[in-house]
Amino acid sequence: MKAAVYKGNQTIKIEEIDTPQPGPKQVLIKLNFSAICGTDVHAYMYDALPIGTVMGHEYCGTIVEIGKDVTKLKINDRVVGGGGTPPPGKGAGFAILPRFNYRVDGFKGKPIRAYAEYIVMEEWEPMKIPDSVSDPHAALCEPLAVAVRAVRLSKLTIGGKIGIIGAGPIGLFLTQVAKISGALEIIVSEPSKLRRETASILGATKVLNPKKSDLVENLVSICDGLGADIVYDCACVNNTFNDALNGTKRNGQVMLVGVPWDNIFFKPIDWQAREISIKSTFGAHPEDWKIAMKLIESKKIDLDMMLPKESFIKLEEIPQIFEKLKTPTDELQMIVEL
Repeated sequence: MKAAVYKGNQTIKIEEIDTPQPGPKQVLIKLNFSAICGTDVHAYMYDALPIGTVMGHEYCGTIVEIGKDVTKLKINDRVVGGGGTPPPGKGAGFAILPRFNYRVDGFKGKPIRAYAEYIVMEEWEPMKIPDSVSDPHAALCEPLAVAVRAVRLSKLTIGGKIGIIGAGPIGLFLTQVAKISGALEIIVSEPSKLRRETASILGATKVLNPKKSDLVENLVSICDGLGADIVYDCACVNNTFNDALNGTKRNGQVMLVGVPWDNIFFKPIDWQAREISIKSTFGAHPEDWKIAMKLIESKKIDLDMMLPKESFIKLEEIPQIFEKLKTPTDELQMIVEL
């Protein structure tokens, strides 16, 4: 099968590798779509991948072969690559390992993932796609589930006034999830004009260009002179984390959603006395996947806005796309059509 194989030193090559074979309790999935995640781009940029790794964890496909002991899934079932209920002691490393470190442990275990034509999964891992949900929409279940988890772990309540820093895919999904969860003010900060415009359409009550206006001043002014109830930092670059803390009200909350690989700046003397809570979130658990899929099925989330025709690429384009994504872009979501 064809796969985008990491060769080290920020190099990806499209190669022919062996098609994996399912074991007794496994299924073989023909991949249909695999979205590109920013965490994969960062792992590529920081050369954090073992040589031979095939990345990709936001995907959907069709089961084409099952192991002899598989009972819950069948050939031709459409599935997404997560959302299944794990048996005791099983599950994603970040959910079960007590000292999980994404930088060190994040790419152990499964060297062949979804920037390829086929993938093998344990029978319990995938989740079926409802008939009314298209394959491209289903492939975005994972990043939507990440946004769902961030909101569920936060203190958002009906009438809440929030800030969102960064309007990439996660920030745009957060905008929508926060809106349907009852947020009254959704203030989105994003330098890309296209992403700001998209955030406005998807539910942001105000969008800011951080290059032209002060985020903290706007958060305080819009939120009754007190600051936001919650700020979700989906960017985690330069001063964004410190801005999130400075823009939050007394006893408010900052959610660390983005995954920063570099040290980030913050100056506690400016905000520590307001006794702000800081909470991190990472990935998504099965219940988040299930909620995300229900939101897609019920059409409460606009996915078409996230997928203009320019979003779709072929497997062979991955090397140049990853090189392009090393620097900030206007893309809303890139997705590989297999």
